[in-house]
Amino acid sequence: MKKFKKIFKGKKITVMGLGILGRGVGDVAALAESGAQLIVTDLKSMAELKESLKKLKKFKNIKYVLGKHRLKDFRNRDMILKAAGVPLDSIYIKEAKKNKIPVEMSAALFAKLSDLSMIGITGTRGKSTVTHLIAHILQSAGKKVILGGNVRGVSNLQLLKQAKRVDMIVFELDSWQLQGFGESRISPHVAIFTNFLSDHLNYYKNDLKKYFLDKSNIYKFQNKKDFLILGPTMKNRVKNAKAKIINATIKEVSTWQVSLPGPHNLENIACAVATARVLKVPEKIIQKSVQSFRTLAGRLEMVKNVRGISIYNDTNSTTPDAVIAALHSFSQKVILIMGGMDKGLKVNNLEKILLTKTKKVFLTPGSGSDKINSKKIKLEKTLNLKEAVIKAIKAAKVGEVILFSPGFASFNMFHNEYDRGDQFMKIIKRLK
Repeated sequence: MKKFKKIFKGKKITVMGLGILGRGVGDVAALAESGAQLIVTDLKSMAELKESLKKLKKFKNIKYVLGKHRLKDFRNRDMILKAAGVPLDSIYIKEAKKNKIPVEMSAALFAKLSDLSMIGITGTRGKSTVTHLIAHILQSAGKKVILGGNVRGVSNLQLLKQAKRVDMIVFELDSWQLQGFGESRISPHVAIFTNFLSDHLNYYKNDLKKYFLDKSNIYKFQNKKDFLILGPTMKNRVKNAKAKIINATIKEVSTWQVSLPGPHNLENIACAVATARVLKVPEKIIQKSVQSFRTLAGRLEMVKNVRGISIYNDTNSTTPDAVIAALHSFSQKVILIMGGMDKGLKVNNLEKILLTKTKKVFLTPGSGSDKINSKKIKLEKTLNLKEAVIKAIKAAKVGEVILFSPGFASFNMFHNEYDRGDQFMKIIKRLK
């Protein structure tokens, strides 16, 4: 951390995006502790950021510009730290680059400053499960690992305090964070690309090529000494990779005893196993670790049994494809709770599956929910999540499954998918 403090002491830095997940707060705290002179700017208001601001109140070297951005805060600065999700055509980032100010993102900045071997995981679906499973396998093998990137509440810059005491870093990297890798022209030593499906088309303005271009930064700057593990559906989809390519397959792991439900999780396991083998983890440890690994919170997680009714929380399902994968994880028809804000994705395939894999669908409000309108589906619109849960419980019988798999973004009713999952769990805990 001394090197980090030395680098940023006295530097004028604008942090674009504080947020409410905790990652931005931790990054700002790390920079403030280093003695940087900070401007923190966010489109959210002071009221919306109340909890985040409370955690930073002890720092006197932070100036806040909230509810707006200003061009002048992107001039005469030593660095811009950009949060994930900043628009591709941001006039503020263009202003910084016009003034030759370095634009960094925390995950890529960590990678450069830590100088540790990185295992990076991306993909439209499954990256969280693969990331945590790889970390679990490595820790079972006695390795000291840092888990970061797109992990809830984890500040990448604060992780630098631990960097001298670990063997390697395992980072989940979404397309936004990989923009930072592209800017820095770096890629992880071991890259895992789980799959590629339609997502974030509202952000990428219906241009899947731009989405893939950001994702491709995970391998674009690798060399012949690096490794690229491709999920089972990614074979032949990656071109011009310089690293050694390893295609993960489910053939072997499909015979193992695992607790993760659904065919899609076999693909996730295959990616993690291939990675562990590249890192020379003994086979016995790999298999034992896979068998002991449990479902992550909010990802097809069995959370409660109420009067013989099994309830699953799949709040991190933010696309129609994710709902389809969840539904294929059950042999029986389920009672589905879904809905939320549209991300510009097609729902045709989802509607076909809803016909065959659901007993009834309860829709929460949102522009995405409005796209589910097939008259053949037994569906009922609800006012909110609580009403949807209550009605689903009344409709369910002993031995049946209630699945909460939204399939859309959460921002119309919740801060994010994590908040949505938290609210769902509060409702579920009150059920008897």
